[in-house]
Amino acid sequence: MRDWFTDSQLGVVSLYSEECKSILLRVFGSSPKLRLLDFFMDNPGHDFSRNEVVDAVGMAKRTLYDYLPVLVGEGALKVSRRIGRAELYALNPESPVVRCFIRLEEELTQPEK
Repeated sequence: MRDWFTDSQLGVVSLYSEECKSILLRVFGSSPKLRLLDFFMDNPGHDFSRNEVVDAVGMAKRTLYDYLPVLVGEGALKVSRRIGRAELYALNPESPVVRCFIRLEEELTQPEK
C-alpha cells in the first residue's frame, strides 16, 4: 500500500499522521470526504481509478464507495474518462467548492508578513 512511507527520523508514518497532514486536514479534520478532496487537490491534472484512490489514501473500499459519488454529485470531482468498465476520477478545477478550498489552502500556507 502507498499510504505508508519510511523516514529515517520518523520511522514508519502514515500519510495521514499529524506530522504529514495537509493544512486543510489539520484545520478541518480528516473526515473521509476531506481526505478524498485533499488527495485529489494534491494531484491536480491526474485521474485515478477507485482502486488507486483506495491504495493511495488508505481508505476502505466501502468508505470510498460511500463518499466518491457524493463528491462527484457536488461537482468537486468528475469522471474524467473510462477505460473499459473502469471509471477514472479527477479534481474538477471549475467547481466553486474546489476553487474556494484552493484559495483557502494558499492563504493558510502563505508566510505571515
